[in-house]
Amino acid sequence: MLAHSQMLRASADVTSQPLDARAITDPAVDPLLPAGRPLISFVDAVLFRATRLEDTRREVLDAVGESGLVDAAGVIANFEMMNRIADATGMPVGKGTLKRTREWRALLDLDRFRHEGG
Repeated sequence: MLAHSQMLRASADVTSQPLDARAITDPAVDPLLPAGRPLISFVDAVLFRATRLEDTRREVLDAVGESGLVDAAGVIANFEMMNRIADATGMPVGKGTLKRTREWRALLDLDRFRHEGG
């Protein structure tokens, strides 16, 4: 989640898109992104196999159209694939990365997740 959330932050910075990244880990926070809430709900539904998957898919389709839905599904699948590779190989989060991202991890409360090798 650390690398993916930093990619989102970098993308928002490059495009001058306002972002409240706390929405990644706190559903009560508005992400400030176009279609942000339905997209976050869709991510959660896909990853946690929620019974609301069909509903969230429809919400994303209504918010961003067919190509946006396909893009969102592709991004979710790619990030999940990268996570599985990192987990399967035991890839640790490096000490330098942990040091550089201290404030970011605190903002998102990411340290509640296990970071191997730090």
